[in-house]
Amino acid sequence: MGKSIAARAAMTLAVLALASCGGVQPTRIPTTSVSASASSASPSPTGRPLALASGQPCPTTQPRSVGPPGVDAGSFFGWGSSYGNGKLWVGGLWPRGVIAAGRDFVNSDGSIGMKFGWWRATVGQLAISGRRLDGPSPPARADVPSGYGQTGFQASGVTFPVEGCWEVTGRVGGVTLTFVTLVVKQGT
Repeated sequence: MGKSIAARAAMTLAVLALASCGGVQPTRIPTTSVSASASSASPSPTGRPLALASGQPCPTTQPRSVGPPGVDAGSFFGWGSSYGNGKLWVGGLWPRGVIAAGRDFVNSDGSIGMKFGWWRATVGQLAISGRRLDGPSPPARADVPSGYGQTGFQASGVTFPVEGCWEVTGRVGGVTLTFVTLVVKQGT
């Protein structure tokens, strides 16, 4: 079991190192290519190269250091690491778009739970969906608690069934915001 933890920690470090070297990809959202392919990754403690499930890069969304205009950091969880489109923002994105989930984020069934703050400049209730981009998996599960009104801040939780490259979409009425994050377990 100790070897598995060491291998997982080495993989996380390799992915984070590669994330800081990736270039910006021209897509519909700001992204950075995060890849741990056989040709570019450091070998694991077993000597085998590390790779994502599909061997393809994960086009992670890069958080920005500012939140929605006119909204102060105390009103929006994750303001300093957010991403938005002018009508909807998500906060609490991890550095370089890589969630390195420690034991406190891993549930007893192995799924990974994360909290994200959202800011709604458009009226309506938030709905969240998530799908894995680099392999088969059940969809992500979302918890959007009531009591936050029709605009402004909205707390949420997203549970990723497995590690991988995930696309998460928030929707309020006809407004959507999509971000991509790489989810890996660290030290579990």
